[in-house]
Amino acid sequence: MQWKWNSAYFILVSVVLLGLITLVIGVDAQAQIAFTSETNDNVDIYVIDAEGQKPRQLTNNLWADDPLSWSPDGKRIAFASLNNRNWDIYIVDVDGGNPKRLTKNIHSDWEPSWSPDGERIAFTSDRAEDWGKANIYVMDTNGENPKKLTNSHHVDRYPAWSPDGKRIAFASHRGARWDIYVMDADGENHQNLTGSHRNNWAPSWSPDGKRIAFTAAVQGEETDIYVMDADGGNLQNLTNNPAIDSYPSWSADSKRIAFMSDRNGNWDIYVMDSDGGNPQNLTNTLLAHESHPAWFGPAFAVASTFSVAPSGKQSTMWGRLKQVAR
Repeated sequence: MQWKWNSAYFILVSVVLLGLITLVIGVDAQAQIAFTSETNDNVDIYVIDAEGQKPRQLTNNLWADDPLSWSPDGKRIAFASLNNRNWDIYIVDVDGGNPKRLTKNIHSDWEPSWSPDGERIAFTSDRAEDWGKANIYVMDTNGENPKKLTNSHHVDRYPAWSPDGKRIAFASHRGARWDIYVMDADGENHQNLTGSHRNNWAPSWSPDGKRIAFTAAVQGEETDIYVMDADGGNLQNLTNNPAIDSYPSWSADSKRIAFMSDRNGNWDIYVMDSDGGNPQNLTNTLLAHESHPAWFGPAFAVASTFSVAPSGKQSTMWGRLKQVAR
């Protein structure tokens, strides 16, 4: 009888805690898409909701470009900005406040990617490299302790963390073309996932960890959004459109993908189902060019996860990146 009561207690407490976590996340972090918008020679960061409504401008700079990256708690955004001929990594609060410059050197740092545990930022840099080369680095979120992860003597770019934080996908130009690679988070065990006869870049890991979306050259200037399993299998063209579709970003439930496209004659932010269906133009502007979407949703947040033990045993609590079922 004692074990049955403890089991019921465990289930009850678990349900209550999950409900509270879901409620807190729903209040503090609604689904949002950040992107860059170019108007009047300014490139600034904006945020809209997942339906394309409630636009908010976060920055007011001459240059704020490259793929954006949300902190796991949805409170900050990392981006690259041009400063005195060099690109540097910055972070800004989601309300546009407290901008902070993280890197400052005579070379360029760009394409930041926030780790799932919120403690590190991977990025591309040409620091200490010969002209025309770049590698993947990682640093603390305050800009300290930079570490070089790749050393290919070519060009490695577009880092993207796996949801469990154990691996990083990236694009590399080590042969005649760009391919999608994965490596361990410490820079070891590189694996070429595409190995194709076309260029592939800008990988984006699905939040469920099962798939990787990326941009692939098709013919001429045409590019499409492709998706594959995390091991490189089951390759699929999602857009197949005679335009430039690029820079995919997954929704938190892995059911939709945001991307940029010029299919209507202007750069806009689109969303589609994860199988390529139901594409929708979210921005649809004529006087601005929108690019580099980054999706944040309430299903991903840094939450406390509880383990409830039977009576008389010690309970534990720890913080981690938790996907909340919806």
